[in-house]
Amino acid sequence: MLRTATVILGLFSVFFTTSGFAYSSQQTWLEPDFVARAFIDVALRNEYSSGQKPLVKWQKPLRVWVKHDVGDQDLHDQLTNAHLRHLSAITGLSIKRVSSRKEANIVWIYTNDAKWEKDIEREMGKSSLKHVRDAICKAGYRIGSNSAIDSASIVIPVDRARIHGKLIACVVEEITQTLGLPNDSDSAFPSIFNDNTPEDLLSPLDVVLLKLLYEPELKVGMTEREVTPIIKRLLKRYQQDGTLNKAVSVAKSGELFQLIGY
Repeated sequence: MLRTATVILGLFSVFFTTSGFAYSSQQTWLEPDFVARAFIDVALRNEYSSGQKPLVKWQKPLRVWVKHDVGDQDLHDQLTNAHLRHLSAITGLSIKRVSSRKEANIVWIYTNDAKWEKDIEREMGKSSLKHVRDAICKAGYRIGSNSAIDSASIVIPVDRARIHGKLIACVVEEITQTLGLPNDSDSAFPSIFNDNTPEDLLSPLDVVLLKLLYEPELKVGMTEREVTPIIKRLLKRYQQDGTLNKAVSVAKSGELFQLIGY
C-alpha cells in the first residue's frame, strides 16, 4: 500500500547517481549481502503484522480485469499495460488483460476518493479498512490451498493519487506488491518498497528482487532459514553473470521509464 510520506534524504549520508538512480555510498544494491537483506525484509515480512512470513508468489498465469469508474481511461490503460508488460518481462510470468471479471484472478479498480473505501471493503474485506487512513492507494492478495497466491485486488482512487502526485507510483507499486513482495522496508533502497525513495518507477534493486522471487529454486511456503542460502547462491551467480550490473538497463527498458522521461 502506498502511503503519504515525507521524503527524508537526511537518513542517508552520501548519495551518488548512476543512470538516474540514487543509492548509498556505504552499501548498494550491487552488493549481494545488501540485496539479500532487502529481499528477506520485503518478501518475508508484512507491514501489518510482526514476525517472519513464508514465501508467497504466483504459480499460475495472471489475468487482470480493469474496471474504470473515473475518466482518463486511455491514460490509465496505457500506464497499466506498460507496467504489466515490464513485470512479465522481468519475472517470466504470463500476465494478460482480460475483458470480464469472471476470467480474472486480479481485479484492478480505478475509482475516486468518495467511493474507494466501499471498493476496498467489497474487494478485500472490511478488515482491510483499518489501514487506509493515511493511504493513497491499496492492494491485497489471497493465498490458495497450495500456499501460492490465488487472487489479488488493487484499488486506486485517482483523485487522491493525483493530489499527492502519486498516480504512477500507485500503478507501479500496488501491482508489483501483489506478485509476492508485501512489505515496505528501509533496508531496500532505492526501491518502490521504501517510502524514502524519490523515484516512482522500478529501481534496479526492484528488478533484482523480482527476478529472485521468481527463480524456480524458491518455493512457496519456504521460511527465511530455507530461503537465505538459496538467495545467497543466486546472488553470487547474478554477480558473476552480470545480472546485477544489467539491472539498471532492465529498469530503464520499461515503457513507463521511456514515457516519463526520467
